[in-house]
Amino acid sequence: MKPVFSVVTVLLGLGLAGCANLSGTDNQTDTGKSTEQQAVTPPPEDKINYADFDQDTLYSLLAAEVAAQRGRYDVTLVNYVEAAKSSRDLGVIKRAMRIAQSLNADNAQLQLANLWLEVEPDSLEAHRVAAIQYVRQKDFDLALYHMEQILAQGEDADFDDLAALSARLPKEDQAQLLKLYQDLEKRHPDNREIQYGIALLLKSQGDPQAAMDKLDPLLDDSKQPVFQPAIILRGDLLYQMGQKKEALDYLRYQSRRYPDNRKLGTLYGRMLIEEKQMQAAEDQFEDLMTRFPDVPELRLSYALVALENGNTDDARESLQILVDQQEHANEAHYYLGRIADEAGDTQEAISQYSQVSEGNHFLPAVSRVTYLRGSTGDLDNALRDLRALRQQMPDLAESLWLVEVNTLLDLDQNDDALGAATEALQSFPDNARIRYARAMLFDELGRTEEAEADLRQIIDSHPDNAVALNALGYILTEKTDRLKEARELLEKALKLDPDNPAILDSVGWVHYKLGNMAQALDYLRRAYDAFPDPEVAAHYGEVLYVNGDKDQARVVWRRALDEHPDDTLIPATMERLGEERDL
Repeated sequence: MKPVFSVVTVLLGLGLAGCANLSGTDNQTDTGKSTEQQAVTPPPEDKINYADFDQDTLYSLLAAEVAAQRGRYDVTLVNYVEAAKSSRDLGVIKRAMRIAQSLNADNAQLQLANLWLEVEPDSLEAHRVAAIQYVRQKDFDLALYHMEQILAQGEDADFDDLAALSARLPKEDQAQLLKLYQDLEKRHPDNREIQYGIALLLKSQGDPQAAMDKLDPLLDDSKQPVFQPAIILRGDLLYQMGQKKEALDYLRYQSRRYPDNRKLGTLYGRMLIEEKQMQAAEDQFEDLMTRFPDVPELRLSYALVALENGNTDDARESLQILVDQQEHANEAHYYLGRIADEAGDTQEAISQYSQVSEGNHFLPAVSRVTYLRGSTGDLDNALRDLRALRQQMPDLAESLWLVEVNTLLDLDQNDDALGAATEALQSFPDNARIRYARAMLFDELGRTEEAEADLRQIIDSHPDNAVALNALGYILTEKTDRLKEARELLEKALKLDPDNPAILDSVGWVHYKLGNMAQALDYLRRAYDAFPDPEVAAHYGEVLYVNGDKDQARVVWRRALDEHPDDTLIPATMERLGEERDL
């Protein structure tokens, strides 16, 4: 069955988990760019006097710049690190650090931070980078050493940011870091960042109530201003503890009280999305977008919520602004393509999808472009371009093969799809998705033994693949008399995915074939309640009918045919049972 597209899902990908670092108290500006976009952004210029360098250092710098011009930023980084080590020049070290940060190169950042501190022992930035990197290496003593060096200079040590990183660590490492923070609090009892960091660590350890208690002094404004990150964390904790209405009410009030706190307003907007309060979410993101016009992430969020609410014109306008500003351009082109696609403007949709060049939306855009071109008579050229893309992007070759197979299937080119799947499996024999697609083709063509062989190969390699187990069990139920074997496969699939309506339907159907009417009705009713598509309705109705509940069977069939008047399975089932089509 075809997945249902939902903008809500996309937005929640940015959602509450994105608030793990809740430390911002002002209107900080997010970059709003993907890792890929950041990697190709030239770092800020640091002053470098090339005349001071020896020949080897100059060669490394020259090689680095040439590699950057060719887009080989990994090579650029290696050469800059070498130049930084050989020259110990502060400008080169800083430039190398910017590149390492843009590439998320943790090892290089740590090397450069330590080198920087050798050259400039009091550098706050170098201490901060070192602290973060030592947390990632689980060397908490050294991480906190660098934080205390910042504190000794009377500066913001970012203890809260350091604690936020702990969410990615194993529980035992979080416990060790928590103990270090508690020891640190004894030495710095008035440091609110440390107290807030402890609350974050308690949250990460699954103790939201203790985290909430730790926040109380930070929310008391009787002696000093409220520590605003604590407000955000309290709202997040309330939501996590199931007090959703209280969380929304609290964040709505606080976001009005502190309108310049962008993170607070953003968390509130995302909670509204989580709770499916889409019009309120649209209003919230529109307000945030107006208040912070230079934050493209907010414009994208507003556009997607507006699109979900059917406010297409405003969504299109905001997406076009992002394209013009070259911010979130890939996402913007993709959703502009969706808007054109759903409006039936195929050429505009193709144009927009074709401009998605990277990121999470790249493959869906390529898939849709290929299908649209094929559906308008340009299939040969579309497949030629797809194959050229496979040559240009070998890392995506498997996924691009799947695009070709699925496109041919969607265009009812089953023979060509079978050929493409077979050719793909010669290069990628372990790709379960392609092998599954071929198995379904074999089944549709009546080549049951070959379908079974493909599914067996998937199951042998991936014993917990519930989709393959279900497919094989259903094929054996429908095409063979091996019902006991089919039931064993399907019951294993159900244990792996107990709420999947497709598997519930298959289990119910094999019980029906085995004559277990009570079990069949139970499983099929559950499948029908969860997902009343025509196939499930046909099966459920047949079991009801055969079990003597003919009126209820007719109700099930009638409802399905009202929603799917072109379905052929239900009429075929009724005819086989001797029931008139006119319900």
